[in-house]
Amino acid sequence: MTDGNYLFDDEAMKQFVIDGYYVIETDFPEEFHSDIYRKTQEIIEKDGNPGNNLLPRVPEIQQVYDHPAVQGALTSILGPDYIMHAHRHPHVNPAESRGGGWHKDSYWGYRKMRDHHPRWIMGMYYPQDVTIENGPTGVIPGTQYFETRPEEEDRIGIPMTGKAGCVILIHFDLWHRAFPNMTSNTRYMMKFQFTRMSEPSTPQWRNPGSALPLNGDSHSRRAPMWSNIWDWLSGQPNAKQAEHSSIGKLSDGLLDDNEENRLYAAYTLSTLGRPAVPVLMHGLHNDVDEIKRDACYGLGPVGVPAIPDLVDALKDDSEMVRGYAAYALGDMGITAAETVPELTKLVDDPSDWVRRNLSEALGNIAQKPDKTVPALIRLMDDEDGQVRFNTAYSIGKFGEGGQDAVPALKKGLSDENRYVQGHAASALETIGTPEAVRVLMDLIHSSRWCPVTTRESTF
Repeated sequence: MTDGNYLFDDEAMKQFVIDGYYVIETDFPEEFHSDIYRKTQEIIEKDGNPGNNLLPRVPEIQQVYDHPAVQGALTSILGPDYIMHAHRHPHVNPAESRGGGWHKDSYWGYRKMRDHHPRWIMGMYYPQDVTIENGPTGVIPGTQYFETRPEEEDRIGIPMTGKAGCVILIHFDLWHRAFPNMTSNTRYMMKFQFTRMSEPSTPQWRNPGSALPLNGDSHSRRAPMWSNIWDWLSGQPNAKQAEHSSIGKLSDGLLDDNEENRLYAAYTLSTLGRPAVPVLMHGLHNDVDEIKRDACYGLGPVGVPAIPDLVDALKDDSEMVRGYAAYALGDMGITAAETVPELTKLVDDPSDWVRRNLSEALGNIAQKPDKTVPALIRLMDDEDGQVRFNTAYSIGKFGEGGQDAVPALKKGLSDENRYVQGHAASALETIGTPEAVRVLMDLIHSSRWCPVTTRESTF
């Protein structure tokens, strides 16, 4: 149960929506963090980087992510039913390193439509003090919404410094890097990931206001996008703000070479409702993929008025149009429930790109389990690994309604892809029926990692 005293207030949520990060201080004793640092160092020196096995090797880290301040922040952003992702990794910034380059994290080699709406968060825990000298993580605030690599003059970034025990939460797509470590000691950072398992229906932070308190930022070209993210997190429809007379200029803006201008146009158009749909659909059919993508970001927030055109686009000859249309419908969540019968027809689409977006969209909508769950069961056998791990997560979003997929998820526990395995386990947990729990307990008993077994101590 999350302690309500640790939930975000409006200002904290505003900062996250605009900047894409939030820093949390925990109150464990210094020895707690130094012990984690020592254990991590010993494990890496003896056995190499434990990667996804970090938590069973250093189980004390779970206490950090169970801290009420961390839980409160994650609940505010991802909702009360968020889960810890199967991917974990201790990042090592060695002594006298040159640091790393600016990047967004990938999806293990797969191509994915990046969510502007925060459905995926990274948590970075530091078991030692982090100073400008010992190689902190640097972030470029506000870049989580942009695919374009920041220009040179904007790439200095902000170093995330703090005392041992601090946790930095960032939007999965924020541009970030490791700064150089100019000291003689290794800097460790324990990266974990957390994902949303249901779409927002009400605000999950303290005393929420009805609108994003932009104050001096109201004239920013990013304001329509920020307001959309805020409204989405609040579970509210996109407020209508723009005048119909602006459609001509916005239509031109959607075709602009500059990504910020395109997104300004797309999100402003999304506030117009039906009159903007032809313009956004024209963008979706543009030959330039970046224009297709940004038009897609605008179509989801339009909601119901865009559904007929997007359903038609599911039959388009272009795999990119079909995939973007599936994403936009999924981004609507429950609003697009009526489109499930049309979406499920795409389970045999020849394009991996289409099926990847489909498998995710069906989970975001999470309606009509009688039609959706059978389609997802079929997708659990897809030849593409990303389709399968998207699908396992989507099944989990149905809770008990995903019970019929338990045999498919059991099979997924032995998949060659580690994240299909991990997502299948998470789905079984959220389904929670006796059959699902039995399958999950069998997995736990057969694969339990003994954290005290080493080469020096085998029994």
